Amino acid sequence: MPTLTTYQTRIIPDWVDYNGHLRDAFYLLIFSYATDALMDRLGMDSNNREASGHSLFTLELHLNYLHEVKLDAEVEVHTQIIGHDSKRLHLYHSLHKVGDPQELAGNEQMLLHVDLAGPRSAPFTPDTLNHLQAIVAAQTDLPTPAYIGRVIALPPAR
Repeated sequence: MPTLTTYQTRIIPDWVDYNGHLRDAFYLLIFSYATDALMDRLGMDSNNREASGHSLFTLELHLNYLHEVKLDAEVEVHTQIIGHDSKRLHLYHSLHKVGDPQELAGNEQMLLHVDLAGPRSAPFTPDTLNHLQAIVAAQTDLPTPAYIGRVIALPPAR
């Protein structure tokens, strides 16, 4: 299995800034919708979240803007599971023009499985864990994304 295509959309006028390209906040909106779609694939759709009282919370994320995205571009998000433990999910979303392998932006996320009654962290349910493990097994041969684990820092002063 290659990366999952989790979301597809067209860039609309309200999302474009004064420089003529996708406003930074809307990259994250697109990636957020991709995370929602991944939750659906993991068996954590809205009905399941309501019935189980469990959801995913974002603990941390990092966005890399690699190439401009312009008005009316048709884009899609590819998602790769990097790893997981009993409660956390590490993933990477990449934004592409539909059908184009060039990465326009990358988004690394760490998510936490949460029992909303607390709210407090909780182990993944067996069903969710089964879905997660199936995706991980299918993506085993994928290379590590180039922009994973990056740090923001200025070079040392000379």
